[in-house]
Amino acid sequence: MSLDTPQTETRRERLTAHEALQRLEHERASRLVQLRAIAEAAPVGEEQAMSTQKDTIQRVLTEIEAAFVRVQDGSYGVCRNCSKPIPVERLEILPYTPCCVPCQRDAA
Repeated sequence: MSLDTPQTETRRERLTAHEALQRLEHERASRLVQLRAIAEAAPVGEEQAMSTQKDTIQRVLTEIEAAFVRVQDGSYGVCRNCSKPIPVERLEILPYTPCCVPCQRDAA
């Protein structure tokens, strides 16, 4: 990049609804593939470990479905605890998160 080329990219404040829906669809599809793989590969004697994994994936799927609702009602990307915008970088990594990092940390 030349020194006289102006930098045109600016930091985005929010994901568009379309981008959010695409990321959530990808997350849901990935988790469903994981559930199918667990079901197909469940070795005898490891039911407890598999059950824990399935429970975790089911919890994430529930969070993903809740994020779809937030997109539809316009509250997606807003922290449910402090009502501040969730940084787009966090939503790109964890698109179904309902909280910003400080509130998530406080909840833990």
